[in-house]
Amino acid sequence: MSEQQLTIGELAHRTGVATSALRYWENIGLLPAPARVSGQRRYPPSAIGLVGVILLMRDVGFTLREVKALLAAHSSADDGWRERHERKLTELDRRIARAQAARTAIAHALACPHEDIFTCPNFDAVVAARLGGASLERAHSH
Repeated sequence: MSEQQLTIGELAHRTGVATSALRYWENIGLLPAPARVSGQRRYPPSAIGLVGVILLMRDVGFTLREVKALLAAHSSADDGWRERHERKLTELDRRIARAQAARTAIAHALACPHEDIFTCPNFDAVVAARLGGASLERAHSH
C-alpha cells in the first residue's frame, strides 16, 4: 500500500468533512469503498477531489441522491448531465422566486402601520387570496 493512502481521519482533516459523513457517503455509494489495512480505511489521494466535488454539488443545491446519479452518469457513457443541471436550475429558480416573495411579504408586514398585523385589511386580503388557491407570489400581488 502506498504511503500516499489516507486514513479516514486524514481525509476528514484535508476536506473538512466529518468522518461520520464520509462513512455515510461510503455506505450510500457516493464514495467508493476504500481499501483496508488492518481494518482501517485507506483512501487514495483522488478521494480528496471526489469529496470536493460532492461538497460543491451539494452547495449548489443537489441532493446526495442527485450527486450520486451525476457521478454515476459521469463514469458511464450517459451524457444526461446537462438535462440534470437544467432541471436543477429550474428548481432553483422556483425556490428563489418563492424566497423573494416570502421576503417581500415579511418586509411589507414589518412596514405595516397597524400595530397588529391581523387587523390589517391588506393582510386579510393576502390570506383570503392564499385560501382561494393563489400562490404566495400571486396572493401577495393582489
